[in-house]
Order: sequence, then C-alpha cells, then structure tokens
Amino acid sequence: MKSGRKESSTMQPAFWDARYANEDGYVFGTAPNDFLRTVADTLKSGGRILCLAEGEGRNAVFLAERGHAVTAVDHSAVGLAKARRLADERGVLRRVNLVVADLRRHDLRKEAWDAIVWIFLHLPPPDRLGLLQRATEALAPGGLLVLECYTPRQVRWKTGGPIQAPELLMELADLQRGSPALETLIGRECERDVIEGSGHTGRADVVQWLARKPLAVGAG
Repeated sequence: MKSGRKESSTMQPAFWDARYANEDGYVFGTAPNDFLRTVADTLKSGGRILCLAEGEGRNAVFLAERGHAVTAVDHSAVGLAKARRLADERGVLRRVNLVVADLRRHDLRKEAWDAIVWIFLHLPPPDRLGLLQRATEALAPGGLLVLECYTPRQVRWKTGGPIQAPELLMELADLQRGSPALETLIGRECERDVIEGSGHTGRADVVQWLARKPLAVGAG
C-alpha cells in the first residue's frame, strides 16, 4: 500500500507469516479470548459471525464449537493454515470459512453478520475508523460487535500489543465516536491479566466493547 505515512511492520503479512511459522505451538494459544468467552452467551444461536484478523483461529474455532457459522479473515496465509488445522482437529472445519485478505480493502458485505469479533486488531487511526464504519454497515440489525484491544496505557507494560507504535492503541471514546450508530452494552477500560499464549503474557490495559446495531425502524 502506498501512502504518505510509514507503515508499521505489524501491518505487513510477512511479519505475521514469520511469527506464526516460527512458533512451535500457537502464538496466542488455542483457547478463546477471555472477553469473547465472557459475552459468548449473548450471541445469536447459530449465528453468522465474522472474525477479523483471526490469525491462528482460536476465537473462530471456539465459536464454531458453539454452533456458529464463522468466517475468519486474516492477511497471513500461514496463520490461517494453522487455523484450518485447529478447526480440523476440533471437528468443526465445515463451520469455518477461512479468507486470506487485507481487511483495509476486503468487502465485509452489507448487513451480512449477526456478530463481528475484533480481538487485538490494532490499525492506524484512519484505517481503524474506516474498518469500524464498514463493520457497522456489515452488521445485521441487532447484530453485535465484540471488541477487545489495548489502550494507550499499555505502553507501561511489556506484555503484548504494538507498544512501539502507540498510535495503534485505542480508547473507548475513540470507538464510540467512530461508530455512533452502535449502542454500547458493555464499554470499559480496565487493567487485567491477559494470559493468552506467548504473545499476551501478563498485566495489561485493555478496552472492552460490546456494542449492538439497532434493529431496523419498525422492527418488533
């Protein structure tokens, strides 16, 4: 991508291909993100779920095991190959669609998803805003956005996240301003232990956001 700004290495597929390939196991483990697990019962039963920047598949496989039809998108083919293996090992490969794509350009489709999962995906502010707006459009009426990311306060820790590029970190107010159409069901910034594989390894500052797209006008 050509632009006037220098792009972080974490935005490059080659960075993640190498990281996933060099890890004997799974960089972020095979268990789902804790916040996603906490809110999983709020998701529509058997729903269509889109997982953004899904990497090695831990969240997509968890959701498929719960009976959802999941599409997992990531720009790392190596990561998604490991996701395929994990889904196959867990017996849910038929419920997981894997797509190698750049989320800054990928068509999310309109009102196509009952939920969108955005876990530790950190983008430059203009790209983040664009994806957030497209994700809002891609949610079906009543659909949910499940998001957990690092806040700017994460720079005091060395436990995960792009702390070398703090502009990629985000606050709840940024998200709410970026997509005012979404209703906040859970919105908080908090300090918690994030122990999810070798990639997330301790105390961290995170933002957690569960937001709902309003039902269509006149819907019951």
